[in-house]
Amino acid sequence: MIHATAIISDRATISDQVEIGPYSIIGDDVTIASGTRIDSHVVINGPTVIGNDNHIYQFASIGDDPQDKKYAGEPTALRIGDRNTIREFCTVSRGTTQDKGETVIGDDNWIMAYVHIAHDCMIGSNTIMANNATLAGHVHVGDWAIFGGFSGVHQFCHIGAHAFLGMYAGINRDVPAYTTAAGNPAVPRGINSEGLKRRGFDAEQIRNIKDAYRLVYRKGMKLAEAIAEIAERSKTQSELELFLESLRSSERGLIR
Repeated sequence: MIHATAIISDRATISDQVEIGPYSIIGDDVTIASGTRIDSHVVINGPTVIGNDNHIYQFASIGDDPQDKKYAGEPTALRIGDRNTIREFCTVSRGTTQDKGETVIGDDNWIMAYVHIAHDCMIGSNTIMANNATLAGHVHVGDWAIFGGFSGVHQFCHIGAHAFLGMYAGINRDVPAYTTAAGNPAVPRGINSEGLKRRGFDAEQIRNIKDAYRLVYRKGMKLAEAIAEIAERSKTQSELELFLESLRSSERGLIR
């Protein structure tokens, strides 16, 4: 399962049923779990842990040093979960000691060609990142978020669960859960109704989310007043909890 031209460090840990293609390089302190496929000409450096049943396509660079001038060779890490697809020419950096020291990617993510995930990013599960999406350092992404092609996210921004970023969107503030954002700089354009339907949200839940979105963006309320009203509604409308949490946890401020 490992091609004769692949270079594997003696300090790497490779499970059974891992496939490594021609001319790929697996460096020190890399752990790859069963069922993962590494195509040709991939470079993976460590410390990096890659879970089960991932597929990393040719020419990707995974787990190399963070692109941060403050980085001084500290042993920071990258963790990738299970069943992720990482396409051609993607770059994923390890973390820095200025944050938690690791970059994390969850499970079942679809990461298309030329995507860049910088140091200290925290990516949930079931996300989609279209070609050339770019995440600067310290970005947090919730489950089921979708990034349009060439979208870019500023350092320390949070992208909420089920959010949708349009093509070429430039994100310089936090995007609440369920919200669609487009433009550069990006502005809110409503909620991701179609995505919610595909994930099993019913008509009433989507209506409740739309009403909560209007409190923040259409009713002219102060944010604190909107949060208080949404918190009250969430007691009987559990689908609002993700939206409420993304409002409360925002540190960079919300897109407007």
